[in-house]
Amino acid sequence: MDVIYIEDLEVYAHHGVNQAEKDMGQKFLISLKLYLDLRDAGKHDDLSSTINYAVLCNDVEGEFKKKKYDLIETSAEVLSEFILKKYARVKRVKVRVKKPWAPIGKPLKWAAIEVDRRWHRTYISVGSNLGDREQNIKDAVHAINSSDSSRIVKMSKLYETKPVGYLKQGDFLNGALELETLLTPEELIDFLMQVEKKLKRERKIKWGPRTLDLDVVLYDNLVTADEKIVIPHPRMHKRLFVLKPLCDIAPYVVHPVLNARIIDLTTELEKTEKM
Repeated sequence: MDVIYIEDLEVYAHHGVNQAEKDMGQKFLISLKLYLDLRDAGKHDDLSSTINYAVLCNDVEGEFKKKKYDLIETSAEVLSEFILKKYARVKRVKVRVKKPWAPIGKPLKWAAIEVDRRWHRTYISVGSNLGDREQNIKDAVHAINSSDSSRIVKMSKLYETKPVGYLKQGDFLNGALELETLLTPEELIDFLMQVEKKLKRERKIKWGPRTLDLDVVLYDNLVTADEKIVIPHPRMHKRLFVLKPLCDIAPYVVHPVLNARIIDLTTELEKTEKM
């Protein structure tokens, strides 16, 4: 990935824990590393294929001065999200905020923090077998796209599938979503559970009927064993109702543990199971 650098953009703003810092303001130095593809810009000498540095610096200054924060950690977090959301070409950004006039009472050049943020690619399994199943899924899609932290890139066809585990329930509609998200895995699962709750998901019976089921099955190439969320989903390779829709939108994505493409896992499972 190529990089654009902005080094020590000087901005006078009003951030700080002490009230005097908010009242009087002080100098901050902002440095950026923007990760994006610059090949077209370089080959065709075309400004529209890159980032206009002047516009970027004006945008960053305006966003940095918009509000007053106690912590430069917060200012950097806000800036990173602002850049990633506004500049679609940027896939990852590092933001460093230096505070040369920090009221520390010791001689120093500056105090600073740096954050590293990016868009993450994740795949979500979606299902419903209560009420208007298709509308439930449409409502979930709308809720996800209405957030300011995630966006749906692709959606599979919907498949009629038989229940698994608890069989005394109606058939499901199942699909898969490809998302770009700024959320961590833990934040993402919290967000998806909020969407489920909004659509009246109730957790009464394990694998029982539900208006909506949203499961994170893959997140970048991450492999975790966190108590809150296990990635890749530990049973995804055994569930045709997960693999078949996923194969519609990501057939050549590789399972990071099994080292096999989704299309190959699907083909193998189809030999022994039917949806």
